[in-house]
Formats: sequence, C-alpha cells, structure tokens
Amino acid sequence: MAVIPTQARVVVIGGGIGGCSIAYHLAKMGWRDVVVLERNELTSGSTFHSAGLVGQLRSDVNLTKMIRYSVDLYRRLKEETEYDPNWREVGSLRLASSPERLVELKRQVALARSFGLPLELISTEDALKLFPIMNPDGVLGAVYLPTDGMVDPSGVTYALAAGAKKFGARFFTMTRVQSIRTKNNRVTAVVTDKGTIQTEIVVNAGGQWAGEIASMVGLYLPVIPMAHLYLITRPIPGLPKNLPTMRDPDHLVYWREEVGGLIAGGYERMPAPWGLDGIPQDFNNRLLPPDWDRFQPLMDGLIQRTPIIEHAEVNMLLNGPEGFTPDAEFLLGPTVVKGFWTAAAFCAHGLASAGGIGKAMAEWIIEGHPEWNLWRLDLRRFGSNYSSQAYTLARTVETYAKYYDIHYPNEERSSARPLRLSPAYYRLKELGASFGEKSGWERPNWFERNATADNRPQTTNNNEPSAVSHQQSAIYQPKGWAAQNYSSAIEAEHIGTRERAGLFDETSFSKFEIHGQDALPTLQFLCDNDIDKPVGSVVYTQMLNPRGGIECDFTVTRLAEDRFRIITGTTFGEHDRSWIRLNMPEDADVVIEDVTAQYACIGLWGPQARAILQRVTKSNVSNEAFPYMTAQNIAVGDVPTLAVRVTYVGELGWEFYCPMEYGQRLWDVLWQAGQQDGIVAAGYRAIDSLRLEKGYRYWGADITPDYSPFEAGMGFAVRLDKGNFNGRDALLKQKAEGVKRKLCCLSLADKTAIALGNEPVRCGDKIVGWITSGGYGYSVGKSIAYAYLPLEHSPVGTALDVELFGEHIVATVEHEPLWDPKGERIKM
Repeated sequence: MAVIPTQARVVVIGGGIGGCSIAYHLAKMGWRDVVVLERNELTSGSTFHSAGLVGQLRSDVNLTKMIRYSVDLYRRLKEETEYDPNWREVGSLRLASSPERLVELKRQVALARSFGLPLELISTEDALKLFPIMNPDGVLGAVYLPTDGMVDPSGVTYALAAGAKKFGARFFTMTRVQSIRTKNNRVTAVVTDKGTIQTEIVVNAGGQWAGEIASMVGLYLPVIPMAHLYLITRPIPGLPKNLPTMRDPDHLVYWREEVGGLIAGGYERMPAPWGLDGIPQDFNNRLLPPDWDRFQPLMDGLIQRTPIIEHAEVNMLLNGPEGFTPDAEFLLGPTVVKGFWTAAAFCAHGLASAGGIGKAMAEWIIEGHPEWNLWRLDLRRFGSNYSSQAYTLARTVETYAKYYDIHYPNEERSSARPLRLSPAYYRLKELGASFGEKSGWERPNWFERNATADNRPQTTNNNEPSAVSHQQSAIYQPKGWAAQNYSSAIEAEHIGTRERAGLFDETSFSKFEIHGQDALPTLQFLCDNDIDKPVGSVVYTQMLNPRGGIECDFTVTRLAEDRFRIITGTTFGEHDRSWIRLNMPEDADVVIEDVTAQYACIGLWGPQARAILQRVTKSNVSNEAFPYMTAQNIAVGDVPTLAVRVTYVGELGWEFYCPMEYGQRLWDVLWQAGQQDGIVAAGYRAIDSLRLEKGYRYWGADITPDYSPFEAGMGFAVRLDKGNFNGRDALLKQKAEGVKRKLCCLSLADKTAIALGNEPVRCGDKIVGWITSGGYGYSVGKSIAYAYLPLEHSPVGTALDVELFGEHIVATVEHEPLWDPKGERIKM
C-alpha cells in the first residue's frame, strides 16, 4: 500500500470526475506534485450514477466553450491514456411540444450560431427519422446538434485519472480527510486517517460532501443533495443503435440509448432533497431506494412521447443523490481562505463540463485566472443570504422543480421571500411597488400605479436642449420575450426621472469600507484610476486582472486620509471583497469591513433634484459648492446623511447614505419635498433603460474579465501615469498596439424588438460579434443594444444585422452616448 506523502504542492479532495479532471490538468500544466484523496474508490460518490448525457449549448459563450473543450478532450482521451471513456458522438435532439418552446428553440439556434455550434432547427418529420421510436403527436419542431453525445461517467473518470498519473499526480483511495489546518487565514495542511500532508493549496472537489469539507475551514457552501431519478430498461427488441440523446423539456424528460435499452429520466415538479442532517459516512457506491410515486409524472411524459417504454422490461429505477445549488450552476473558484479552492456541485451539466472545469481550475490556480470568464459559476456569486440552509434549500428545490421551464428575461424567484428588507420597504409597498429580488433583498422593479393614466407623467416636448422629447400618445410596448415581465410603468418612471425627478431605493447596493495605514497604497495598486484624491472625492474605477480584463467596477469615496468606502452592485460584493483580499499584499495593514447592512441608500435624480434637495437642507448644494463626483455630510431634513453626487442614470442628482434606522424617514423627507415638482417613485427597470441611453456599462454583461477598459470605451477611468498597478503592463501593451475590437452602441430598425443578450451580430453572412445587453430608450425613442465589434465594423453609421428569434433585424452603429453626449445634465 502506498504511503501518504508528508508534503504536496496541491491536495485535491475528491476522486470523482471533477477531482480527477483537475488533477489531470494541473499535472499536464507542469504541477506534478499533486495528491488526490478519495474517501472510498474513484467515482463512488455521485459520478458513477450520472446519466451520461453531454450537451454543449449553454446560454453563455464561455460556458459553451468550456463544454466544447470537454468534448474535444473526451474524443482524444482513449488515444492519450489507453483508457476508453466510451465517448459516443451520436448527436442530440431537443423537442418543442408547445408554441412557446418552439420560440425558445429559435433563440437557441441563433445563440448556437454565434458560439460556433452547428445547431439546426428541423421539422418534426426529420426529428422522427432521427428518433423513430418517438410519438410525434404534439411535436412542433426540434433542434439537432450532431456533435453532442454521451460518455461513460466511470470510464471518463478513470481515463482522466490515468492521464493524471502519467503526468505525475498521485492518488490515494480509501483515505478520509479528518480536518484541514489553517494559519493566518491560509491553508497549511490536510489531516487524513493515514497521515498529515503539508500543503498551501487544497481543492475541495467533494461533490455532495463539499459542504462538509468547507466547514473544516469555517465556510458554508450552498449545496443541497437532491435525489435524481432515472429509469434503466433491459434491451428493447428492434431499438435502433446510436440513437441521438433526446430531451422533451415540455414533458420534463430526457432519453439516451444504453446497451440496446434506454435510460430515461427528468426533473420532476416535486423534488426530494436528501442528507440535510449530514450524509452517512458509509454512503459510498450506494443509491437510494426507488421512488415510483415521485417518478410517476415523469413516467407519464416518457410514455406519451415514447410509447415503447410502457412495455419495456425495467432493469432498475435509479435514485441517486447529486449536489445541487440554488441556481443549478457549479461552485468554482477561490474562497476567502487563502489556498482553499472549491470545484463542486456539478449538477445537471457536470459530466459535460468536467473536462473544461479541470482546465479552468488548473489555469486559475497556476496562472491566477482561467481562459474563460466564469462569473456564472463563481461561488462568490452567492452572498451572505445563502449562509442559511433553510434559504438555500428553498431556492434549490424551486430551481430543480423549474429546471426545464422556459426562463424569460427578468424572471423573478418566488421562494423564501421576503428576506432582506430596506427600511423604506413598507413605504414602497404602499406606493404599489412590484418587487423583484436580488441577493435576498426585496427591490422595486417598478411601481404599478405609474402604469395608469392618472399617474403617468405630464411630458414636455419643446426645443430646449435640456428637455425630453417624448410623445405621450405613443406608449411603448415591446414584442416577444421582452413583453414578458414588463409594465408600461417603466416608461413612466424613466420619463418622470428625465423630465422632473425620480426617487430610488438603492439600499441593496453592496457597501464596504477599507481602512488602515496601507489602505491607500493597496487601492492604488489594485485600481486603474488614481485614488489619491482629497477627502470627499469620489472616484469611478475598475480593478483589473494581469491581462487587463475588468474584474471589478465601482466607485470609491474617500472618507478620511486612511478610510475609503466602495459601492458596488448588489450581487458583486462578495466577489469584489474577495478579489481585494486575494490580490492585496499579505503584509498590508488593511481592514476590509462589510457595511452593507449599516446604511440605507436613497437616490434622487432628475433636473429638479437640486431644487427638491435644497428645500430640505441648510447646506449649499449648488454646483459650485457641491461639485460632481464629490461627497459631503449633510442633514436632509432631520436625517444625517453622506450625500454623494454621482449618477447611474445620466441626470443631476445624489445618492444619500444614512444609518439604516433613518432610512424610512429619509425616503419620507425626500418624497414629500418632491411632490410639488411631480417626483416619481422609480424602480430598477427604469434605471436599466436610463443607463443604456447614457451608455453606462454593466459589469457581468458589457464589461467582464474578457475585456479591457480601452476596449470597453472606459479609458477615461485609467491613469497609466500614476505608477504601477495590477494590469498596467497589459494596458500599456494594448495602447501601443491599438485595440482590435471595441464596445459599440447599436440601434435596431424595429423599435419593438429588444435584444436580450448573446444574440449574434452579422455583417452579411459573417458573425462579427454578439450582444452584451439591450433595452429600449424611451427618451431617445430607440431600441438600444451594445456589442463588441472588430474595428472595421465599428464606425458610426455602419449597417449590420442582429438575429432575434430567427428574424434578422437591421442594426446601425450609433455615436454614443445617445443621451446627453456632452454630459451637461449631470454637471449642471
């Protein structure tokens, strides 16, 4: 028996497909001192009972690239390792059994084309030829991807392990991790029942045990084991070989051929979580008892679409637990404990993605960043609200039950609400707020009372430069998916803000303070803008990775010589704080303090904002006394606030921060003060349309780690002459060589068509980019979209086309911003 080493460069905990893929890629990239620890035998957790389907198309280009890499890897593993993963490239079908699903499939075809996948929309008759045991009744069409397939979960895992061993990695099965030692918030050792391994890097690839492993370093992971069911039949006489895999999401089910029979399962409406009080220590290579009652609704759908299965001889109803997250995406990346990494919860697409996960994690660990932008999978997307198992459970059950549903834009979750409430919540409710939710916060999307004629703003239409030109008689109505989860109140709130003033509750913003002797030099090194400004200054900045890509996007307000407050997006706080902790000097005298729950935030913007504010404060808020991008402590009525003169809507105004207990009073004071000016209560959907008109970028869509500030048109926020900072070398090189692509503003010829994101942009037959974000600009009367385009396609006036749901719509490159291009309104 091999002896556990006393030291290793990396220890991977978990011998499933994820852990083996990570070990394979680490060793292949040259880190050969890798140890993999498995509590039982390889694949004995949940890998061995995976259904084995591999579908490449995701709604995100980076996630699609990750699975395409996996497929390429699975194709060559047999030759490379001499272990056969039994990869079978049989193609895949996805059926439309409803008109709404057919529309979704048309959108998927456009997405696939922009991602380089040969997905095609086919007729019901053609689908039947590919899957002849299908009952075509009610099928309106399908999509077919010939490069999809299936793989043996155990076979591919052992092939990856063989490859990892070939490159030098060592595997120790029947070895249990008992604890993980840390010192000064850094991993130092892994203690097992066979000995202790000194190490500085631990990768938690423990699958459904990942939460238990994370607790060893004081972390909670939002992972819930869910009991997944699928049927395995004995060989069926006459069943064609090499059937494509097939999914019928309207019936919640899927199929694939297996040794002459079928594997068939799905995602039921009444799912069953398992192991909430802990997973039994001896639960290895084991399954749960069959649950025919829970499977019956899926069985009905299977029989309806493939009647042959009703009389097929059943080998078993497999009931196996898999780790699921609240959004059915993986948990990848670094944690707040230095050296402790997570790659777990490979729900739904885990087998298909495992090859790419290993590559991405190895790059992340060795080089500091993966090739692909994986924010959708980054465990830091989950905030503090997910530290509760009850909340995590409610969200995960909801997600599992709706896994195959059509998910329209701006869809809201319904479980575990309300949770986090602004102090103005009940005032907003009285005003008819239609609430959405983000990071557990209840936030107004719009106020339904603003949709009624009596409450719509009285618009102006004159020739003054500062006036909004808007035809009230033409209330805008989008078509297609954009009409889902929509209200004309959004338009009213947009126009009310542009013409008079809008009042916004932004308490959910993530807020944290950085203070200490080294606060300034730390921020100067991490930020691309110059943070060394006088106390009371507000600086808009990004934090970059070594490639110059944008990792964080926020404002920094200098509160004192050694104290700064960062305001970032509601869902980005955990990510941004982690980025700072992981990239700042280890010996820096810096404290990072989350103050989100300490302060309410109310935003007031619009041409009447100054007049409204001046009524309730003794402070001089003129442009001369209170310039743009500065902050002052002022009293608003009887509420002490930090007033910050910034904007994300392109209008004059302020954000007011006050202790949480004053929040309702602050709303009341400003709301009453604005009544004579026709102030409008406004929500986040209005903010989005306002910011699009002004050309303000949104991190995670318009700006990501894939793009630099120069490519994103944000060079104004970069100070290359301030000294060294993270990413500076990459920017210097890019500036010298010139950018090859840039973020451009497009307007669509069909104003009722709204780009939702990821739609392909074409010049003739060539795809030249895809949409990052889109929406309607009510003030400028245009359907707006943004896309990164090669320089030759970026000149203003260039005619392109955007494919929306199979329809090609003419798009024109516009001069941006469309609204107030000289910035006169925000600085008046």
